[in-house]
Amino acid sequence: MPAAYEQYLVPAVFRPFAGDLAARAAALRPRRILELAAGTGVLTSALLAAAPSAEVTATDLNEAMVAVGSALAPGAVWRQADAQQLPFPTGYFDLVVCQFGVMFFPDRVAAYTEVRRVLIPGGRFLFNTWGPLSTHAFEVALQAGLERAFPVDPPQFFRTIPHGYADPAVVAADLAAAGFAVEDDQELTLQGRAPSTADLAAGYLTGTPVRAAVDERGDGPAVRTTVIEEMTARLGPGPVTAPMTAYVFRAAA
Repeated sequence: MPAAYEQYLVPAVFRPFAGDLAARAAALRPRRILELAAGTGVLTSALLAAAPSAEVTATDLNEAMVAVGSALAPGAVWRQADAQQLPFPTGYFDLVVCQFGVMFFPDRVAAYTEVRRVLIPGGRFLFNTWGPLSTHAFEVALQAGLERAFPVDPPQFFRTIPHGYADPAVVAADLAAAGFAVEDDQELTLQGRAPSTADLAAGYLTGTPVRAAVDERGDGPAVRTTVIEEMTARLGPGPVTAPMTAYVFRAAA
């Protein structure tokens, strides 16, 4: 999964937002940065380039992601860690960042409370979340393909998890419950670019948790063919370009 995620999804979907988030992080002039849900390190690499004097610690719950990420972004210190039980001392970091990871936290208020604990007083928490599914054209096309392949019981992962935390008011309320003051929240739309819908389908169907849902329902090759056909009908054969919308939050401890 990490290899497919890195090869197909990082360049098309995640790198554009990593550059944006790293620039916002560098503007805060941090000394010690903690990254949560770092995945294979696309934001980690951008942080190391944008804030070269900062000490960067990258973490992920998934050990396989940590293994790949530590090879791709060796300039950071990598740790396997649960965001709800961070293995770091109180008041150690002045910035915590997270790219498209908070949606996966089982208890977001608990995770945010841990983030606040490891921050110095006045430290910042900078992160992004996806907007509604309808604002991400690649994933609208993907979901349509899944619904065509599985008309009775299509996988709902993208609708419920990556795009399931898409109300800024809810995010702000969770931050407040953890003791944060929201300093800024912005809607940001960037363009995703991929060589083909076949590459996108490969990334989404083999490099994300939807892989397990497809395997449970059977006949992966036929599903992939159907998904590619539907995505191509909606996006074109490639190269494909489409808008993707996220929300970016900055909160102070």
